[in-house]
Amino acid sequence: MTKTIGRGGRRWHALWLLYFILLWTTTHGQTRYSVAEELKQGSVVGNIAKDLGFGLSEIFQRELHVASEAGKQYFSVDVGKGELLVNDRIDREALCGQSSSCVLPLQVVIEDPLQLFRVEVEILDINDNAPKFPSSEITLEIAEWTIAGVRFPLESAIDPDVGGNSLRSYTLSKDECFNIRVKEVAGGRKVPELVLAKPLDREKKSVHTLLLTALDGGNPGRSGTSQISIKVLDINDNIPTFEKPLYKVSVPENSAEGAVIAQTKATDMDEGQNGDIEYLFGAHTPDDVLSLFTIDNASGIIYLKGKLDFESAASYEIDVTAKDKGNPRMEGHCSVHVDVMDVNDNAPEIILTSHPKPVREDSANNTVVALISARDIDSGDNGKVTLRISNKSPFSLKPSFSQNYALVTSGTLDREKISEYNVEITATDSGAPPLSSKKTVQVSLTDVNDNPPVFSQSSYNVYLKENGVAGSILFSVSASDLDSGENAKISYSILDSKVQEVSVSSYVYINSDNGSIYSMHSFDYEKLKVFEIQVQAKDQGSPSLSSNTTVHVFILDQNDNAPSVIYPSSAALGSLSHQRMPRSAKAGHLVTKVTAVDADSGHNAWISYKVAEATDASLFTVNQYTGEVRTKRSVSEHDDSSQRLLIEIRDDGEPVQSATVTVSILLEDGLHEPILDLRHKVSEPSKKSDRLALYLILSLASVSVLSLVTFLILAVKCMRSSRSSGACCMRRSDCEDYKNPNRNLQIQLNTDGPIKYVEVLGGDMMSQSQSFRSCMSPMSEYSDFTLIKPSSTTDFKEVISVLDASLPDSTWTFESQQVSRNWLFINFEGVYNFFDDKKNK
Repeated sequence: MTKTIGRGGRRWHALWLLYFILLWTTTHGQTRYSVAEELKQGSVVGNIAKDLGFGLSEIFQRELHVASEAGKQYFSVDVGKGELLVNDRIDREALCGQSSSCVLPLQVVIEDPLQLFRVEVEILDINDNAPKFPSSEITLEIAEWTIAGVRFPLESAIDPDVGGNSLRSYTLSKDECFNIRVKEVAGGRKVPELVLAKPLDREKKSVHTLLLTALDGGNPGRSGTSQISIKVLDINDNIPTFEKPLYKVSVPENSAEGAVIAQTKATDMDEGQNGDIEYLFGAHTPDDVLSLFTIDNASGIIYLKGKLDFESAASYEIDVTAKDKGNPRMEGHCSVHVDVMDVNDNAPEIILTSHPKPVREDSANNTVVALISARDIDSGDNGKVTLRISNKSPFSLKPSFSQNYALVTSGTLDREKISEYNVEITATDSGAPPLSSKKTVQVSLTDVNDNPPVFSQSSYNVYLKENGVAGSILFSVSASDLDSGENAKISYSILDSKVQEVSVSSYVYINSDNGSIYSMHSFDYEKLKVFEIQVQAKDQGSPSLSSNTTVHVFILDQNDNAPSVIYPSSAALGSLSHQRMPRSAKAGHLVTKVTAVDADSGHNAWISYKVAEATDASLFTVNQYTGEVRTKRSVSEHDDSSQRLLIEIRDDGEPVQSATVTVSILLEDGLHEPILDLRHKVSEPSKKSDRLALYLILSLASVSVLSLVTFLILAVKCMRSSRSSGACCMRRSDCEDYKNPNRNLQIQLNTDGPIKYVEVLGGDMMSQSQSFRSCMSPMSEYSDFTLIKPSSTTDFKEVISVLDASLPDSTWTFESQQVSRNWLFINFEGVYNFFDDKKNK
C-alpha cells in the first residue's frame, strides 16, 4: 500500500540527497525480513548488523539507526546485539487493508562515513479477524407464488484478513425451502445468494428464520453470523426484473456533482400498481455510499452528488432494489459497480389504502371508515411519518402497523346536522427540518330512520258546513320527516275509532300520499255536531316510525229546518186550534200561547212570531218573541163571537224558513176566569193532586238547581276565555271528579239577538247528543223558562193528560210530540201561579 509522503518526509529526502552528493556514497542492495503482525514489543525480527556485514563494535561506533518510511517507528535496533526489534504494535489490516502484499520499507543509516541501506519488512497476516456481516438481521419478503430457483442476493460478510485467513465460504441453517449459493463478483468478492429450493406456502408456514454463517480459512477458523427472517407473502406474483444483474461503471474521481453514473432499468409484467416500479437503494446500503450517490425513484438513474476520493475508496458496490407498488410489494435486485451514491429528500405521502365508504349515522365509536398508510421513501428519521387530523371532527386515527392507520369514528354522528365531513389529515416526517403533506378525506353519512314524522300541529280544528257534497275535501294534514330517502317518505292513514257506534272510516277517508281528508257522505248537524279523526303519519323506514294527530271536525249548522209548531198541535186537535175566552176580557188578556221549536241552532233557531191574517186585526196581537196571543183592547159586544188568527212563525236563518198555525177563538158570555176555575179545581183535596204537587215541586227544584249550576259553570268558563266570544264549551273529561273521557258537556250561550237562551249539549261524542235548552225572553211580561229534554224512552202522555185535566189552557201548556225525539215544555208562569194559589189555600 502506498502512503502519501508528508512535509517532514520531503525534508528527510532532501537531507539524504545532500549527503549523497557530498560523500559520493552508494547504497547497497536491499535486505528483506518477514514477520507476523501483532508481535509483542521487543520481538526480534533479525540480526541486521550481521546481515549488513557489520560487527557489533562498528555499529556502535558508527551510530547505526533505523528510519521508517511509513511515518510511524514500528522498528528499532538493539545496538548491543545488532538485532532489529519490534518497537510498536503492527496491525497489517490498518497498514495495508486487504492488499495481498504488505511490506514496510526501512532506511538503515550508518554515520561516518555515511552509508544508507534499504531494508524491507514483509508483514505477514494472521487470522485475527472474524468475518462480520453489515447487519446481524436480514429481513426478506417473498411471495408464495415465487417459482423454485429464484435467487435473492444477500449482503456479503467482511473479513479484513487476506489470503487463507480471509472469507472462504458461507453456510445456511437447514430449511427444506432454501439453500445457499456463493457467487464471485468483480474483485474476487464472494456474494451469498439465497436460492428458493421449492415453492413457499404461506398457509403452512408464514415466516422462515434462517441462520447464515460466514467462515474464513484460518487455523483455527473464525466465523460470523446473520439471522435471515423471511416473511412469506401471497399476492403480487411477478417481481421486477432488471435488464442486467450487474452494471459496471467507471467514474473519474473528478466527476462533477449531478453527473449521471448509471441507468438501471427494470420491468414488471404486472399491471397497475403491481407493475408501477419504484427504485430504491438496498435496505442495508452503507452510509458512505448514501452520502455520495442518489437514485431517481421513478427512472432508476443514479446520480453523483458528492466529491469522490480515490485514495479513500477505489470502488463502491451499490445494491439497487426495484419495488412495485402492489400489496404486498415485490422487489428485484441488481448490483451497480460504481463509486458514488446519493440521498434524496422526499416529503411524506398519504395513501388511501381503501377509499371511505358512507358511514351510518348510528355507527358506534371505533367504527373503521377508511384505511390509510403513510410512506416516505427517505430512510432513518426522515422516513418516520406521523399522521394527525388537523380539523376538529368526530374522527380519529388509530395506528395499526408499520405506518398504517385506520380512520375510525370517535364521536356522535348526526346526519340531520352534518351530512358530510371533510377530514384533513396531515403527514409529518421526523426529518430536520420536518416535511409535511396534507390530504382531505371526504366521509359522507348515510341516513338511519331515527326521526319520526312530525305534524305541523299537535291537533287541528276543522269547521265544516252541514249538507256538503259527498267526496269533497275536508282538510289536509301535513307532516315532515328530517330523515332522507325511504326514511322520509310518509304515508297517512286514519286510525280506527267509533263515531256514533260506527267506524270513522264510514264517514271519511284519507289520501295516503298527501294527507288530504275527504268526506264519504253529507253531514247533518242535527244528527252529528262534532267528531274526532285520529290521523297517523308513518315513514317507510325499517323499522318504521310514526306519530299521530287529532283532527277535530265541527259541523256547522245551516238553516235547513223550518220551525216546528209544538203548541197548539194541529195533529192532536185537527187543522184548527180552538180557544175560548170571555167577552169580559180586558186589554192584555192572555188568550193562548203558540210554541214552536227549530231543530237548527244559533241564529238559525231564533224564532219570531207575527199575525199573518186575522178576523179582526185590532183585537189580538202576538208577542214577537214568546208567541203569547193577547188582546189589544177590551172585547166589545160588537165583536164577532168567532175569531180566526193565522200566525206565521219564522226563524232567523238564511234563507228564512217559516211555518204557520191557525188559532180559532170563541168569545163566550159568562165564562169564568181560568184562574178561578183553577183554584176551584185544586181546592178539592185528593190524593192524586197531592201526589202531582209533590212531583211538580221536585221537578221545579231540580230544574232550578240545574239552571243555577249551568249559569255558574258558564260564567266561570266565559270569564276565563275571551270576553268577546259568545260561546263557551267545556269537556267533562277536563273535570277531575269525572272519570269517563267519552262523555262531554257543551254549554252554548247566545246573547247576540233579542232572545237570550242557553243550550246545553251532553252525551257521548260518538252517539246521539242530548240537548237542554233554556229560553228567556226579555220582552215577555212574565219569566218563561222552557226545558227541552230529548228522550227515546220516556212517554209523557199520562203526565200531560193529568196536567191538562188539572190546569186551564191559558195557565198551563203541556204538549208531547213524537217526531225524532220527545220534548217537554213547561210554562213557568202557570206553574208559579198554580203553586202560589195552592200555598194560599
